[in-house]
Amino acid sequence: MRIAVLANLKQNAPTWEGMPPDQWDDLDSPKTIDSIIRALESQGHEAFFLEASILPPHNLAEKLQETRPDLCFNIAEGYWGDAREAQIPSILEMLRIPYTGSKVLTLALALDKPMTKRILTYHGLPTPEFQVFESADDPIDDDLLDDSGEELRFPLFVKPSHEGTSVGVTPESIVHTIPELRDQVAMQLARYKQPILAEHYIKGREITIGMVGNLGPIVARRISERDTPNTLPDTLTFLPPLEVDLGAYDPAEAGVYTNHIKVELAETFYYLCPAPLEPEMVHQLNLLAAAVFRVTGARDVGRVDFRLDEENDNKPYILEINPLPGLNPDYSDLCIEARAMGWSYEELINRIVNLAAERHGLHVAA
Repeated sequence: MRIAVLANLKQNAPTWEGMPPDQWDDLDSPKTIDSIIRALESQGHEAFFLEASILPPHNLAEKLQETRPDLCFNIAEGYWGDAREAQIPSILEMLRIPYTGSKVLTLALALDKPMTKRILTYHGLPTPEFQVFESADDPIDDDLLDDSGEELRFPLFVKPSHEGTSVGVTPESIVHTIPELRDQVAMQLARYKQPILAEHYIKGREITIGMVGNLGPIVARRISERDTPNTLPDTLTFLPPLEVDLGAYDPAEAGVYTNHIKVELAETFYYLCPAPLEPEMVHQLNLLAAAVFRVTGARDVGRVDFRLDEENDNKPYILEINPLPGLNPDYSDLCIEARAMGWSYEELINRIVNLAAERHGLHVAA
């Protein structure tokens, strides 16, 4: 097949005076793009890169119509808007060009962390209590306050609502008092120009579960029940769980998977994979991950992040789903998990392609 790899290179992103230093930390590097292209070529596909921007000089819509790829390998993050990860898939659907991964609605939903949490709450899936602030002076929800109504009931964790790669996440994201909460919300509102999410801070281990596959309609109906079934769907492959080894980092990181760790310390990422978990816990996490995959409508590949509450018998709480997980071959979570599974990088990339091709009724043979 002729496959166009669609992504946004960090080096091509716009810049301006006063831009937050982490503004484009979720964009890709040439190494990731080159690795994907080589992986596709290893299976005989003709692969090429297109910058995922409709603006000159990239002119994606025109170049897609000129090149007419059989399939697009989509990892485009986008630049602007609270549904920016859904913009390129929208163009692809308008042009009727098949692409890998989740569709428009899922990508828009997953980037909106509060909306995702509302969906999870509706389905009875465990996610920390939360409130969204559009102003630092917004009234605080009663269930986040103690009985006196004058203090927070538990520490809260403050972060932007529509970002990835832990953008905006620092040790100061953990707040213990109402003044700390309002100060952190005010700072993030000014810096990121978007609603700010404050959720119950779950102290404990950070685990991520990667999945490759799809859910058929019969399995989908079971997974979407409020009571998660005990049987894992056989159409999803669950990769070994990865634990971020937060204890290996400087105590100044405060036990948080910060943007600093994800970006500036990426080359020295400390992790445990497979994570040292009891089989029963792995099974429970896989069940929850499958449920999240289903209720958000994910396709082909995804990663669900959890915290295990050390103050509540390691109860797992769902933080978010990433339907566009990073694919840097050296340090992205999904790629590490695939290696622990015994897959090469080439196998991971081409499994995603094959799943998408099957969904779209394409012939996989190159």
